[in-house]
Amino acid sequence: MSWSRREFLRRSCCTAAAGFAAASFNRFGLMNALAQNTQDYKALVCIFLFGGNDSNNLVVPLDASGYASYQKIRASIALSQGSLLPITPPSIGSPFGFHPRFTELQSLFKNKQLALLANVGTLVAPTTKAQFQQGQAMLPQNLFSHADQQAQMQTASFDGSGETGWAGRTADKIQSIYGGNFPIIISLAGTNIFCEGLVARSIQSSGDPTQLLSGFSGSAEDNSRYAALQSLLTFDTGASLIQAASTTTSNALNDSKTLADALAAAPKLATAFPNSSLGGQLKQVAQIIQVRASLGQQRQIFFVSIDGFDTHSAQIATQDSLYTNVSQAMGAFYNATAELGVAPQVTTFTLSDFGRTYLPDSNSGTDHAWGSHHLIMGGAVKGGDFYGTFPTLALAGPDDATDEGRWIPTTSLDQYAATLASWFGVPAADLATIFPNLGNFSNPVLSFLG
Repeated sequence: MSWSRREFLRRSCCTAAAGFAAASFNRFGLMNALAQNTQDYKALVCIFLFGGNDSNNLVVPLDASGYASYQKIRASIALSQGSLLPITPPSIGSPFGFHPRFTELQSLFKNKQLALLANVGTLVAPTTKAQFQQGQAMLPQNLFSHADQQAQMQTASFDGSGETGWAGRTADKIQSIYGGNFPIIISLAGTNIFCEGLVARSIQSSGDPTQLLSGFSGSAEDNSRYAALQSLLTFDTGASLIQAASTTTSNALNDSKTLADALAAAPKLATAFPNSSLGGQLKQVAQIIQVRASLGQQRQIFFVSIDGFDTHSAQIATQDSLYTNVSQAMGAFYNATAELGVAPQVTTFTLSDFGRTYLPDSNSGTDHAWGSHHLIMGGAVKGGDFYGTFPTLALAGPDDATDEGRWIPTTSLDQYAATLASWFGVPAADLATIFPNLGNFSNPVLSFLG
């Protein structure tokens, strides 16, 4: 397999940091916190639900006829009506219920700090059922494939050619406006295409981003070995690719220390986070936001994730656990942003591979589908309502691409992401360069953010 120069450098950096699982770090240069004005601060936090979230059980109609139809079709995976947490989105005017484990998210919704964007998906252009069934629609490549759809949700490139993520390209544009010396993008969920840009660089860690290498405990011997490593990285080998990789690794170590020093000087957060993987990732995000001034940051993008959403069987029990983790972690994270006084400046949102079929399979699970509902949280969110167009929940109905309840998206990923990027500060003229299919839609920016 051949590698591009950029891929070679990225992998070289990861290899140099083999003692720290799946981590790669990059650097713009020396930090100068005093040069930055952090009053105009904004952050985007992506929570990726790996496996394809069945959002048909995330939110359920509670009106008599709507719930009766839901109960009949979903059968073995239908949630009991009494267990659902009631909400009433004013734009629809009829009652719905959140999943029973969404206690924290129901509270955020009622307090107008959480919104739902209905039926979002990888959509090249507006698509009707007739166009889909007659083969006249431009469709994403390998529509129901996990790997392809995960990549496309992260790149907004639907033909399989994406080499950068839409967060990376957003950071490219922001970097030219806001500058800054510390990486704008930080992943707490390992290496991913979402964070890859052409200009802006990222920290991508599957653990603690302040501990790049294992085996350095702070003893005199360890410190000597660490100094020797840093010295080796400064040697001029005469080979440009090796030199570039050494520079990247050296900068990575410096970034790690810069972040560690900033975090060590910060007071402990009062907000309690759940003892879960997602809770831990979001706690780290909150801690990094806390030291934004020390890092000289006006803009930050974070990527965290939780997997297990490929629910082909035993969906009820699996989602109970997953949604408990999601609700508790998101609730704690919002509270932390409020504690830090930045709730209006931090917008958290979900992504997932795709939705899942409305019709259950034979194992009390669901199959791969297309459109899915997503959550947006933060003080700038026009919360307490649904946005987009909620699908008609009928098998073989007007929104069903097949006869099993695969909803044809009515809002594109490009519109969803462009709205977030616009709020983040990307000029309107630059949105189309980040989201290649945005021009195919009449409303490129939606209204769920103030």
